[in-house]
Amino acid sequence: MKIIPVLMLSATLALSGCASVDMASKAESAKAKEFNAPSQGNAGVYIYRDSFVGKALKKDVWVDGKCIGESAPDVFFYTEVAGGKTHKIDTESEFSPNTLELMFESGKNYFIRQFIKMGVFVGGAGLEQIPEEEGKKAVTKLEMAKPGKCSAAR
Repeated sequence: MKIIPVLMLSATLALSGCASVDMASKAESAKAKEFNAPSQGNAGVYIYRDSFVGKALKKDVWVDGKCIGESAPDVFFYTEVAGGKTHKIDTESEFSPNTLELMFESGKNYFIRQFIKMGVFVGGAGLEQIPEEEGKKAVTKLEMAKPGKCSAAR
């Protein structure tokens, strides 16, 4: 029975620390926060994490099987995808990936919020689409992370 308090303490510490990732330059972050229209034929995708829970956790983010990066608290990523088709966004969770499949229209920006949720041993992650105005408001308070480094291969 002594293992339960140890597990609970470990989970509390893991969810209350602070993780960090490589950040993009301030200029790149500011440019992304202008929310300009994406390149011709593409849709812009902002994936961000602004939740208070799980500050010590880093979680991989993938779009169509390609590593976008490893998220940390108060960061966002920006990428473009081909418009007019369905795309798959994945994030790692405790036991399996969590996936969101969405149709993206050309010329539009989309906002996906990654959130941390309690798990059995460590926190998991989930994804949800956020309305554009709410997403813009959230992203303006965050900084952009450098893309392309994930902890696990797909």
